[in-house]
Amino acid sequence: MLAIELVADAIPPVNTSDSIQKVFDRMAEFRVRHLPIVNEEQFLGLVSEDDLIEEPDYNTPIGALALSLVNPYVLEEQHIYDVIRLFYERDLSVVPVLDIKKDYVGLISINTMNEYFAKLTAVSEPGGIIVLEISNKNNSLAHMSQVVESDNAQILSSYTRTFPDSTRMEVTLKVNKQDISNILATFLRYGYDVKATFNFTDHNDNAKDRFDSFMNYLNL
Repeated sequence: MLAIELVADAIPPVNTSDSIQKVFDRMAEFRVRHLPIVNEEQFLGLVSEDDLIEEPDYNTPIGALALSLVNPYVLEEQHIYDVIRLFYERDLSVVPVLDIKKDYVGLISINTMNEYFAKLTAVSEPGGIIVLEISNKNNSLAHMSQVVESDNAQILSSYTRTFPDSTRMEVTLKVNKQDISNILATFLRYGYDVKATFNFTDHNDNAKDRFDSFMNYLNL
């Protein structure tokens, strides 16, 4: 996905003639800590609430202030991972998006980014989560997919986590089944180290509990 696909028009930029009070009001309305300053189509930089909070006169236009503006942005054809990197590295609440001429196109808010990330990782979809610990030399997502698909299931999302000075890595799989007992058994049979599971509903558990209770009753 490209940055332009997540641009939202709901949050308008501010310009140099806007008062500090107007900027604060807009930040409060959209629950952000930064806003782009734009004159016509020219992007001047991001203003943060910390830049303005110590000014005594909130009627002062922001163009009259000596602001040390940060100037982070992405181009509209950049990948969404570049947007995520800016949010993380610069602790931003919005990321401006510019076209190839460096004219302002719009922005991506942290709320929009969170919604996209939720869809990307399929967090709203029901299913089980499997965390595998493997050697980074044996990282075959194709084989992991075959294991999952052998139980008529599918991988909804996956991501990896590496560790410094280690050849081991974690692979987290979100699958579209909550009863993942057969999938886990297959992973173990192939020698995978299952480190953790989440949202795991084993439909055999209730039957086993009823059987154990019945046997205890007979022993009485």
